Amino acid sequence: MSAALPAAAFDQLFLAARTHNAFTGPIEDADLQAIFDLMKWGPTGANSCPVRFRFIRSPEAKETLRATLQPGNVEKTMAAPVTALVGYDLEFYEHLPRLFPHADAKSWFVGNEPSIRHNAFLNASLQAGYFIVAARSLGFDCGPMSGFDSEKADQAFFAGTRVKSFMLVNLGHGDPAKLYPRGPRFDFSEVCAVL
Repeated sequence: MSAALPAAAFDQLFLAARTHNAFTGPIEDADLQAIFDLMKWGPTGANSCPVRFRFIRSPEAKETLRATLQPGNVEKTMAAPVTALVGYDLEFYEHLPRLFPHADAKSWFVGNEPSIRHNAFLNASLQAGYFIVAARSLGFDCGPMSGFDSEKADQAFFAGTRVKSFMLVNLGHGDPAKLYPRGPRFDFSEVCAVL
């Protein structure tokens, strides 16, 4: 069994980590690669790995993204060094012979659209969480959000694919002076039961 991480790691990943709305930069391509290379090892059902990313950094791509954003998310997203558009691939099962070779997992999904959609979204959501933890592990801050028009984003950034976007994550080094007060969380007894 593995030993617990040091307490400082808990702070960096969860206890002191915050959702940031203002960032400094830059984030280099090598940083994005390092975040991905760490997050990809998190488990998914049948090792399906359905998450897909578009890292939006150039002024032209940012302007395209602007048209998809809800008004309250425009300023912080346009100012972020990089915004990750996160999606799930509805053709993830085509890769299962490579990713899950010890069973015919592809046959579990072919022609079963409800299962495809459920598993693609569920497992990409897991991977989005791993992405945030990986970014924090490497010293970056995140500002995840869902306030955007995913259909417009799909047309702009995932055209010609069966990828559906569901989340944006602004990335950079957060500006602590621009943080909101930390919101409360539920206690264990409020939302958990041991049966």
